[in-house]
Amino acid sequence: MATIRARKRADGTIGYTVQIRINRDKELVYQESQTFARKQAAQAWAKRRETELAEPGAIERATRTGHTVREMITRYMLERAKVEPMGKTKKATLLAIAASYLGDIVDSAVSSQVLVDYALWRMGPEGGAVQPQTAGNDLAHLGSVLSIARPAWGYEVSPHAMTDARTVLKKLGYKMKSRERDRRPAMEELDKYIEHFFEMQKRRPSSINMPKVLAFALFSTRRQEEITRICWADLDEERQAVKVRDMKNPGQKIGNDVWCHLPDEAWAILQSMPREREEIFPYNSDSISAAWTRASKFLEIDDLRFHDLRHEGISRLFEMDWDIPRVSSVSGHRDWNSLRRYTHLRGRGDQYKGWKWFCKVRDAPVVLGEGGLLSCGP
Repeated sequence: MATIRARKRADGTIGYTVQIRINRDKELVYQESQTFARKQAAQAWAKRRETELAEPGAIERATRTGHTVREMITRYMLERAKVEPMGKTKKATLLAIAASYLGDIVDSAVSSQVLVDYALWRMGPEGGAVQPQTAGNDLAHLGSVLSIARPAWGYEVSPHAMTDARTVLKKLGYKMKSRERDRRPAMEELDKYIEHFFEMQKRRPSSINMPKVLAFALFSTRRQEEITRICWADLDEERQAVKVRDMKNPGQKIGNDVWCHLPDEAWAILQSMPREREEIFPYNSDSISAAWTRASKFLEIDDLRFHDLRHEGISRLFEMDWDIPRVSSVSGHRDWNSLRRYTHLRGRGDQYKGWKWFCKVRDAPVVLGEGGLLSCGP
């Protein structure tokens, strides 16, 4: 028989613990327990689990030592670290999942019901009251772990649990996918950023030359991490192109080196950097991110990310009547559907023609500091 008890967790939230105990000839032969965020989920699991355990051989199978979600996540992170560094967002998300009640659930108990319950818990006040898109990201990152847990390590994970959970959540009306972002910087906002960063350069000449980094990101459409990896050896002077190493791609990242054309403005800014290091922009990506965040807060500019400069650069090229193949030769996109997500037009023509900041940014001196430098591969 299964019993359900409500217990207060250390963080003040209520968990519902299901305990199943099976006796044979007055001897305890099997017991297990699971904790859920919702009582309804606990009741559903208890009913399903009792039915499963009543089948021939079920007790024997159930007595095997299971592996928790936390163990699976830990192993996944260790294996991934051997190949490439994990993104900060994905790493933080997986660690948070491992630290939650879901981390204690064993592989064989990870069902679509358990995953749906976790998503609903995350969207509820006890789980942080996150948006459906954030809960969807949690499931996406966890899905990366579950997808290899059975074929790679032999863990008893249902191959359909995640797919079924997403189907259920979709049927319930939750939009788990992130909405397409259409934020582009206004000229007035860019003016504020560049003025602010030039002022910082006066105070600390050897700090990150954010005016050049900002302008290069805008005109080249390159991502923040890509900018800091570009080396002088990666340039093709004749084609005015740069090899973007390990370009982000859903199916491949490591070894996905792509040649991308650099528009004239991006090429001019790149050539204005001193050839004192292997890297053209020898800065730490996290430091660029921190500088952007501090400036946004100081300037009181809301909801503008450094990555939005890529949106701006791609949209600008289309506004200049560049066709899809020509734009993709700059952005590195492989298909129109991906490129479309970055395209949000405001009109026709080049609003940066005669931009008052371009020459000042291009001609600004650069003093390279020490530390935090990256190195290029072969």
